[in-house]
Amino acid sequence: MLTVSDIKTFEDLECWKSGTKLRKVISKVIKVFPDYEKYELTSQMRRASRSVTHNIAEGYGRFHFKENAQFCRTSRGSVYELLDQILVALDEEYIDKEKYNELRVMIFDCLKILNGYINYLVKADNSK
Repeated sequence: MLTVSDIKTFEDLECWKSGTKLRKVISKVIKVFPDYEKYELTSQMRRASRSVTHNIAEGYGRFHFKENAQFCRTSRGSVYELLDQILVALDEEYIDKEKYNELRVMIFDCLKILNGYINYLVKADNSK
């Protein structure tokens, strides 16, 4: 387990690592979606999955707890957006129930870690 002093860059953050794992899985899943979804659901899922880690990285670079937490909240919104998008993919039968369940577990794991980091940032800001 990393301590605060072990974290040198956003790449060391567990929430970023979890988001990266989710992004990679989403990238593989959307490759089999129909061509007519290329500029619709496929694009939306690609952008949402990338937004998760992009916002964590940008928030980390702000060096202020409050700003960092706000970017992480945006990241959390993107994770929830992915949850809705995998529901659409299931409804449209682009993924089966097994893949949906696998992605859903990953999404909620990512949310749990991200929420923990947001809580840490809020407490750190309040203790200044």
